[in-house]
Amino acid sequence: MSAAARPIGRRTGRFRGGRENDGVTTEYSGTGDPKRSMELLWGGPERPRRGPKPRLTVAQIARAAIEIADAEGLTGLSMRRVADQLGVTAMSLYTYVPGKAELLDLMLDTVYGEEPEPTTAGARATDRRTTAGETAAEETRATEAGAGGRASGGKVTGAEDWRTRLERLARQNYARYRRHPWLLQVATSRPVLGPNLMARWNQELAAVDGLGLTEIEMDLVVTLLGDYVHGAARAAVEADQAEQRTGMTDEQWWYAYAPLLEQVFDVARFPVAARVGEVAGAEYRAATDPARSFEFGLPRVLDGIEAFLRTRPATEEAARDAAESPS
Repeated sequence: MSAAARPIGRRTGRFRGGRENDGVTTEYSGTGDPKRSMELLWGGPERPRRGPKPRLTVAQIARAAIEIADAEGLTGLSMRRVADQLGVTAMSLYTYVPGKAELLDLMLDTVYGEEPEPTTAGARATDRRTTAGETAAEETRATEAGAGGRASGGKVTGAEDWRTRLERLARQNYARYRRHPWLLQVATSRPVLGPNLMARWNQELAAVDGLGLTEIEMDLVVTLLGDYVHGAARAAVEADQAEQRTGMTDEQWWYAYAPLLEQVFDVARFPVAARVGEVAGAEYRAATDPARSFEFGLPRVLDGIEAFLRTRPATEEAARDAAESPS
């Protein structure tokens, strides 16, 4: 599966499947009870309840948890905190969702049911909430639109179609990370097997279907792009949070360090770094510019995929010709 999504983990850290390091929580998806998680994700049969009609729905609980994580990160998320947000007791919340591990899986699948509008790297996304069915419909439209992007005779036809689809998906995923920075705190090597994440993965694979790739190559191409977006989004989120976490703007940081650096920096020893650093620093007014890096890098990644598509069929044909020719 792609980096956007990745069955029972051991208990580590404060929470099952999680760890803490210097106040930053890393949680692991797919560490809850498999049967219960799948029932919650896919809308399995409701368990019989005694007493009055339930006050809450699983969707309401997941949305409340997402709002907390958006505002406070995963360090601020607990079953008790969610219960307080919803105006119920923690014990009553457990009758809906058995624990934080299962709740995290619900949160992940829920945010991948939000379809962010494509944005430029520096802009916050405005999400258009969709159901799994709407996501699947979008996937079908994307597949139909890409019918002209098939490889033939060692050449890629309709390359703009598949590039447009992959770029749109990449920007949507980037915008989702920016809207929900806590997603970057979740390790997804064991993916959430929910309907929205499945629909998203299927949509990403459909974007490169029919290009002459093997099934493994299709998955690897999608993973390559997903890994790039994940890294770019992490850099952007860390830059966003730097001032909040340190109490110092980028300019304040630079003015504190610049005089000290001048005392030890030898231009003759680091001539290229001196030249590039002077120009880049004046342009970025910071050590880095994550938004510009994302905008620069995304077309380069797509260029690499296009080069692979163009050379791969020719390479295979050459190998077949060599194998069939008399020695």
